[in-house]
Parts: sequence; structure tokens; C-alpha cells
Amino acid sequence: MSPRRANNESSIYFGADGWWHGRVTMGVKNDGSPDRRHRRAKSEPEIKRKVKELERQRDQGRAPTAGRKPTVATWMETYLTDIASLKLKPRSLDDYWSKTRNDIVPGVGQHRIDKLQPEHLERMYRAMLDAGHAPSHVVKVHRILSRALKIAHRRRMISENVATLVDPPSVDETEANPFSKEEAKAFLEAAAKRPTFMRWIVGVGMGFRQGETLGLRWPYVDLEAELFHPKWQLQRLTWRHGCDDPHACGARRHRFAPCPSNCTRHEGYKRGCPKPCTKTCTKHASICPQRKGGGLVFTRPKTKKSQNPVPIPPVFIPFLRDHKALQDEMRTAAAELWQEHDVVFARPDGRPFDPRADYEEFKELLAEVGIDDRRLYDGSRHTAGTILNELGVDMPTIMEILRHTQISQTRRYVKGRSHLSKDAMRRMGEFFVPGPQDPDPAPVHGSTETRTETPETRAARSRRRRRIR
Repeated sequence: MSPRRANNESSIYFGADGWWHGRVTMGVKNDGSPDRRHRRAKSEPEIKRKVKELERQRDQGRAPTAGRKPTVATWMETYLTDIASLKLKPRSLDDYWSKTRNDIVPGVGQHRIDKLQPEHLERMYRAMLDAGHAPSHVVKVHRILSRALKIAHRRRMISENVATLVDPPSVDETEANPFSKEEAKAFLEAAAKRPTFMRWIVGVGMGFRQGETLGLRWPYVDLEAELFHPKWQLQRLTWRHGCDDPHACGARRHRFAPCPSNCTRHEGYKRGCPKPCTKTCTKHASICPQRKGGGLVFTRPKTKKSQNPVPIPPVFIPFLRDHKALQDEMRTAAAELWQEHDVVFARPDGRPFDPRADYEEFKELLAEVGIDDRRLYDGSRHTAGTILNELGVDMPTIMEILRHTQISQTRRYVKGRSHLSKDAMRRMGEFFVPGPQDPDPAPVHGSTETRTETPETRAARSRRRRRIR
């Protein structure tokens, strides 16, 4: 008869099913019962290795909690719904959901989080790159998944965050392409012919973000003190279902077959025909009778620094007063059709401008002026920072105007100009190698010149005479 094992001692035995089995006592479950973990293997050395590994995790306090672990898809839904939503801004949360639905769940969603391996992530990233996704998009997906797995590891649901073992694709930083002074003036001259002229004055001349410009409200504009208070921004958020069965709610919008090659239904779509729905599709929240959290929404800026007041150039004040008077006339003309939102830049019915239409107008102005295509950020925020730098404004002041939290971020917004670099190197060259000096002017006829011969000069002349002899 074998002696009785001590408490918490692990046991290894060969079962009737032909497998080696190991039992490890990890502690106590929430209900008070013993937490005994099971491992099995085909050979005795293999089961001993698994048991020792589990004991090591237990002794180091890194053992995962008991119970069957969720799949990546289930955990991502829990993470975004209950954890990330408490911290992330609405627009960032929308982006997390989008990349989870379109990339993470189709790629590795069916794996259990404790069975996920680095090779699974590497194959998913490779497939995304082959499908035409930019490396920056893949890096964003990697960061979202890594953050979710970090929370799971912190809660001891998994023993290791496998995302930290994977190197995502390298990304080249996008180079800023701001307007030159001449391009900025030409752009604003073209914008002056449109009703939205003041919107572009604020965007290009003061470096406001698109959401901050479109979300600017009159109560936060102090014309007397000449200050803008960007307390709000306008963003378009994705609608979410408010019903209990999102799949059934969007039934009339489901489309499971791909479009034919000669599809005319979506010929106006810039991104081509939409992808077919999955069998468990829960999209189409825009038609949900109880939809929530979407459309054009006023949200707070991302950081407190972004809400700091910005001085208004004094020459802009008359234009803003004229703009306010014109908007009062629009309000009177619209009568009961006017929808009051107190926005500085409003449509004829009082609603704020749509960011999509604003972006399209920016592209139209570029084409009208003949400026090469570039991002909206380049034509506004990067342009303001670069021109301020060319005007001799120091970096700390530019940082305050653009409301950055770190000066290193401001330096990425400011781009050097070739003509300034050329002038700087010209002055550097003149410092080391001075140019030819103007010869002494010839003496005026009739004048007398008095020269004083120093002892050093006499000695030098004597040495020269001795060398000649």
C-alpha cells in the first residue's frame, strides 16, 4: 500500500485510456472547493514537464485562473464593451470596434486566448499585408490586440501575452507636406469666393483641427478678449444597435452574395462594392429603431491641453463679426426651419457642417488652385506650424498655439524649407571662409599720407634683406 500523499502535492499516474495524467493543486476556487488542475501527455517525461511548469506558475503567482478560457472574439467583445469603453474617447472606441470586426475576429477570433500562439498573429499580419492593408494599419491592429491580451494577462486569464513576442511591420513616418506661404495665400484667395471662407481662415491661419473648427460654438468665442476656447469638437460616430437581436434587426439590409462584376448599384461608391455580410452579421445599426451613439456628435477634445484658449489674430476680428451678422440673416431667412446649434460654421438651416462634405471641399479648392493633392492636416495644422516657424516664432510658443503636450510632437509638425536651409548654409560658409575684401581706396590726388613704421616691420625688412644677400 503506497503512503498517503501530503496536502497540495501533485500526482502523476498512467490511465486506462493510454495517457499519462497529472493533477496539481493550485489553491481554492471562489466557492471554497479545491482547485485541482489536470494535464495529460503521451509519455511520462512529457507529463512531468507539464506538471512542473504548472507548479512553477503556481509558486510564482502567475498561474491562470481556473475555468475554460474564452475565445479571442469573445474576449475582445468583453474588453471593448466593459473595459475599454470606460477609458477611450468615442472616436477611438469606434476605431477599436472596426478593426476588431474586420481584422482580429476573422483572423484569430476562433482561437482560445490561452491557446493563441505568436505564429497565429504573424500569419494574420502577413495575410493583411497581402490583402493590401498599409503597414500602419497592421500596427494599429497589433496594438489593439496586445492591449486586450495585456489586460487578460493582468487578470491571470493567460500566462503570457503572446503579442509581445511578435514584431509588427515597420512603419515609415508620414512626412508632412504643408503649404508654402504662396500656396497658403492662393488657397485662401480661392476660399474667399465661398461662403465657408472663415472656416478655412481658422483652419489654415490658426492651425485648428477639422473637428475643433467645425465644432466651434459662439458661446466659446470671445471677440472682446480676442480668444477662441476650443472646448468641443464635432465628430461622426458609428451607430450602435439598441435592440436585443442585432442580426434580426438588420435583416432587410443583409446581403450574403457578392456583387457581379458589372454592378451598377454601387458605382458611386468610392471604395467599390461593399463586402458581403457574414452569416452572423450584426451590422446595419443605422436602421435600428433604437439605435444609439452615432451620427454627428459634439465630443470633448482628446486632452486637456487641447482645450486651452487660442488668441485670435486682431485682423480676423472684423471678418468674424461680419460672419456672425451674416449668420443672423440666415437664421431670420430660415425661420422655423432653423435648427439652433450655436455653431460658428453652420449650414443654411443651422446644422453644423458635415466633416465629409468639408473634406470634399478641401479637395475641390486644391484642384481649383492647382496645388498638388495632400492631406487635410497638411493644409491646416502642419501649414500653421511651419509658417509660424518661418516667421521666427520659437518652438515653445508654437507648441502653445497648436496645444501640444510635448515639444517633440510640435517638431514633427514643423517642416524645414529648402530656401531657409540654403540661406543658413550660405551664412555658415561666409563665417568659415570670408569673401574677398574690398581693396583700400586709392588716395585722393594732392593729399598726403602719413605712415608709421613699427619696430616689427623694420625687423621683418632686415630679415628679408639678409636672405636676398
